Amino acid sequence: MSFEGPLKRTSLFESHLDSGGRLIDFAGWEMPVQYSGILGEVSKVRQSSGIFDVSHMGRLELSGRDAELLLNRVLSVDISAVDVGKAKYNVICDDQGGIIDDCIVYRKCDRFLLIPNASNRETVLDWLFGNMRDGADVEISDISDSTVMIAVQGPLSVDILSKHTTTDLTRLRPFSAVDAEAFGVEVFIARTGYTGEDGFEIIASSSYGPLIWKTLENSGASPCGLGARDVLRLEAGLLLHGSDMDLSVNPYEAGLDNFVSNDRPEYVAGESLALIRQEGIARRIVGLLIDGRSVARHGCFILHEGEKIGEISSGGPSPTLKQNIAMAYIPVALSEPGTKLGVDIRGKMTQAKVVELPFYKRVRL
Repeated sequence: MSFEGPLKRTSLFESHLDSGGRLIDFAGWEMPVQYSGILGEVSKVRQSSGIFDVSHMGRLELSGRDAELLLNRVLSVDISAVDVGKAKYNVICDDQGGIIDDCIVYRKCDRFLLIPNASNRETVLDWLFGNMRDGADVEISDISDSTVMIAVQGPLSVDILSKHTTTDLTRLRPFSAVDAEAFGVEVFIARTGYTGEDGFEIIASSSYGPLIWKTLENSGASPCGLGARDVLRLEAGLLLHGSDMDLSVNPYEAGLDNFVSNDRPEYVAGESLALIRQEGIARRIVGLLIDGRSVARHGCFILHEGEKIGEISSGGPSPTLKQNIAMAYIPVALSEPGTKLGVDIRGKMTQAKVVELPFYKRVRL
């Protein structure tokens, strides 16, 4: 995906330079890919704590009497069942069941907060406005540019973040959120993330971003880039939109059955998704353990008995597992764990074995 014009920067751009970040073009944003090194940053998150700038993600606030109705038209989950202070992962599908984006939605006291992916923010906004009924009482505010979003991830995250707020974070359950005072300013703290570890995501006014970043860094959280974030989410079996899902993929193929409520009459994708589920799927996403040192990347062909049956959607080395891993869509008949397949990596046939996702799952104490 190519983007024209100057690269956009978050309010943490100077902070990344001060922390030694190496910046790259990511979906039109100038973002840090790494600081001390990708593998070391992965280890920091798995063993202690790391911080990520995720301010390039969208932040859309929806309010008004009909905001819930609009979200129930476009989200794969029933937002009516989400309590205040709770969050829910979901996908946004077109009317044929293809995945436009995957998001997290939060219900606050008087509004909702929707977090689309960076490159899909405008597409999601268009889809929301396109599905808004005439005269509906809904106000959509794009607060992406006026706010900063920082992820604090890893087993020591609760200890580090607790030093800077009087809010008892130990009582904040996963996929819960709260408005709080932290770092001496008003923030929104959610116990969510994209690494497979315990952690939080903090949203605050963009002007406070550098203060929060430096304070967390000085408290022992290691700056981490998008390279480590990609490895962490792959180990945790978390899908990336644009690689592991897009409009050609439906939620059932992507293994997201638990995040689809297709029986709501107002849901625009409900009829199509119900039909897909009734007819069954021909392919599904699986995990693959790759033999040897060769790394299977996006687009590598997968073969069975000499026939091409799919392509790698995401792949890379796992420093945590000390094993090359990948995800791919393959025929359901070949998706049983233990099935042996071949992967064409730069013209060399490499063996792979189907395994259940996720590859890595943290131990909950």
